Amino acid sequence: MIMLDKCFIIAELSANHGGSLEVAKETVRAAKRAGANAIKLQTYTADTITLDVKSDYFKINQGTVWDGQYLYDLYKGASLPWEWHKPLYDLAKEEGLICFSSPFDKTAVDLLEELNTPIYKIASFEITDIPLIKYVASKQKPIIISTGIATIEDIELAIKTCQEEGNFDITILKCTSAYPASPKEANLLTIPDIAERFKIKSGLSDHTLGIEAPMIAVALGAKVIEKHFILDKEVGGADAHFSLDEFEFKQMVDAIRLTENLMGKVDYEMTDKKKKSREFSRSLFIAKDVKEGDILTEENIRSVRPGYGLHPKYYNEILGSKVNNDKRKGEPLKWGDLKKEKK
Repeated sequence: MIMLDKCFIIAELSANHGGSLEVAKETVRAAKRAGANAIKLQTYTADTITLDVKSDYFKINQGTVWDGQYLYDLYKGASLPWEWHKPLYDLAKEEGLICFSSPFDKTAVDLLEELNTPIYKIASFEITDIPLIKYVASKQKPIIISTGIATIEDIELAIKTCQEEGNFDITILKCTSAYPASPKEANLLTIPDIAERFKIKSGLSDHTLGIEAPMIAVALGAKVIEKHFILDKEVGGADAHFSLDEFEFKQMVDAIRLTENLMGKVDYEMTDKKKKSREFSRSLFIAKDVKEGDILTEENIRSVRPGYGLHPKYYNEILGSKVNNDKRKGEPLKWGDLKKEKK
């Protein structure tokens, strides 16, 4: 994986190019402005992902905004022309963005290899395409795999397939294959479970609306966040209804970075600042004037703020001790103020 000190944030272009290379290019620029680390494409044609058959098998009927369309027609309109890949890769490089893609067949992998893609993404519905995963893994590039429809066995097999090719740089993304996904279906606790169960990097491919899920995912240990990105929702398109625009994506990035700062690290170090702040902690003070030889009681010593006196843990130990000098109310109690013998 292209390692970062912080969460790797991916802007998913997907079908949000509106059939225009210029829109796609401006989307790349907007992703950079919004704070993304990478822009991700999808590399397929209608013919490489499905069949041009007008039967019920190929007609969408899943309770989605795409219902009634045939798969071939949907993908024909949503696909990114292959000749656009190089100019988008080149532009991303100029902008300082990482550009990579999800291939959907071997020919797409071959195209991406020509572009020297730095990462591969296996889309949610392709996690069962073991021959594709095997071919991608053989290229020895980092692999990100979404789990939208996956069983535990599917995930295990995908990981095993990569590792058998000698490819161990694998990140598994929790994903809910609903567009948009309901918060009730997010189940973000799966993210740390993936990391623990499979001993692998984990993250989130998010289809919920809003930016809350990525924030929580990062707090749960997500190393990668992927979110669909669009230049202008008013333009519409296959994925517009669950994508973030530049303003929203920037809000998400800022929220993620804030979350990372808030999470910080496990820290018990006693810094100079903490030491200074301990002056506001409690300690033992004289609460009523005492004379030399007087006995310390609950009436004349108390545990109060600030912290210039003895630690409160000694309170019971010193009750009954005699003071060896006069002390006024409000003076901190020190070991040197006590006589060794007790009453």
